[in-house]
Amino acid sequence: MERTTMPRTGGEVLVDQLLVHGADHAYCVPGESYLAVLDALYAVRDRFRLYNARHEAGAANMAEAYGKLSGKPGIAFVTRGPGACHAAIGVHIAMQDSTPMILFIGQVDRPALDREAFQEIDYRAMFGGMAKWVAQIDDARRIPEYLSRAFRTATSGRPGPVVLALPEDMLTDTVEVADAPAYTATTPGLSPADLETLVAALESARRPLVLVGGGGWRDADCAALTRFAEANHLPVACAFRRQDLIDNRSPAYVGDFGTTVSPTLLAGIREADLLLVVNARLGEMTTRGYTTLEAPTPRQRLLHLHLDPDEIGRVYAPEIGLTVTPGAFAHAVAERRLSARERWADWQRRLRDEHLADRQPPAYDGDLDVSRALVEANTLLPDETTVTLDAGNHTGWAQRFLQYARPGRQIGSTCGAMGYAVPAAVAASLTRRDHQVLACVGDGGFMMSGQEIATAVQHGGKLIVLLFNNASYGTIRMHQERDYPERVIGTDLCNPNFTQMATAMGARAEVVTRTAEFIPALQRALDHDGPSLIELRTDVERITSRTTLTRLRGADGRAGSR
Repeated sequence: MERTTMPRTGGEVLVDQLLVHGADHAYCVPGESYLAVLDALYAVRDRFRLYNARHEAGAANMAEAYGKLSGKPGIAFVTRGPGACHAAIGVHIAMQDSTPMILFIGQVDRPALDREAFQEIDYRAMFGGMAKWVAQIDDARRIPEYLSRAFRTATSGRPGPVVLALPEDMLTDTVEVADAPAYTATTPGLSPADLETLVAALESARRPLVLVGGGGWRDADCAALTRFAEANHLPVACAFRRQDLIDNRSPAYVGDFGTTVSPTLLAGIREADLLLVVNARLGEMTTRGYTTLEAPTPRQRLLHLHLDPDEIGRVYAPEIGLTVTPGAFAHAVAERRLSARERWADWQRRLRDEHLADRQPPAYDGDLDVSRALVEANTLLPDETTVTLDAGNHTGWAQRFLQYARPGRQIGSTCGAMGYAVPAAVAASLTRRDHQVLACVGDGGFMMSGQEIATAVQHGGKLIVLLFNNASYGTIRMHQERDYPERVIGTDLCNPNFTQMATAMGARAEVVTRTAEFIPALQRALDHDGPSLIELRTDVERITSRTTLTRLRGADGRAGSR
């Protein structure tokens, strides 16, 4: 785009900067506080698409999901006060998930600031601990400067969210200002000397384990990592909600450290004598409450590579810590053949065999065996399927029994936000229109954001929603039964007719109550040209993929649940 100093409103300058930096769409709930931006977007509607969601949380989650899928900042616009509060969950997810995102919030007029005007909030205070950078643009002439910094901040180092407040009267000011040049992200590299030091440390291990996670991975990076691991017989596990980083069918893949981590993999990490962590944060979920590794100095030798130097040594002190992008590391080692590889073959094979054994559906005599149904779903779902995950115990089945591999994706919130899967799937279906999208959501989570199916219908998205209905907030019920057996309160749900709800929004919908009904229902959904919903009627007694309420209430059930 040509740099211009023609007179423009603040709204026009802002929209022009979005185009300069390569954005071609955004998600929103419209508001009167940024009408000038909406008007400017109307003028470029041939180059920029605006998706209007049904709730600000949905719009923010859509932007966050786009950031995960593309590696570029997802853009969301919301109005002041209540709109910003609703959108806060998307910012929180983007921060904890290391996702590039920019949230624009309408703000009260500048003369009304600090008077508790209608819907006024100090967004620096509100989002200060939740985002990488929060600012308010009070001078329309500085919009190019602020947006250039916003795109660079959201994508550089450890990616994350940026929040910019836009006073309403600032957006209508007419100014003459030049556009900024298109941004480039600042990324760290890997020196040859550092690489050789790292490889030498890895070569000395007898039972190494590679743990991969975080954001910033491209498909080619994942393929390079897989080549390296397979050629050197290195076992690779994934961090929570990052199971798509290595093809689950690869002999190198040995499971994930999430809420459904297998007991054998937990034993494996205790046996490992070296842990090579590539871009994972080693946070609470991945370390099972900081229990799988000793802090601050793990028993295993720790080699930690991460985009952000502040993440290295945050909890665990590594023997070697390097600031590097996951892609730079993966491509640097992709063709390396290490002398110790034959020594590791039996170790990798054992962990892989234990993982495959854990993926076998356990015995179940109920009407609907979700474990077996999802194992069978792998035969129908295309390799490029994007699976979005909500929060709740129902995701244990999808994490344990579905297979993931690029170009398919696993998109889920690592901060445990309910109501994420449906809007994330809507964004995926609008972003990757040639790929199948499958959302896994519980009955509780669906009631928080299921209305975004209407957004998919309006804008031509195609997705399948698997709605796991056990008439309960299942995760909290699990904790209740484990800690206070049979003292259940606040977790039972009286649900509406979900198929009628979905049908009313324009989706195809049906109910599955028996195992044999699932695959035919899934095939019908795959064949349908539009959104579909399959309601799975499950038994709350089978509270997770690994245990039951009856077991939890007993003494033998208190040690573990997921």
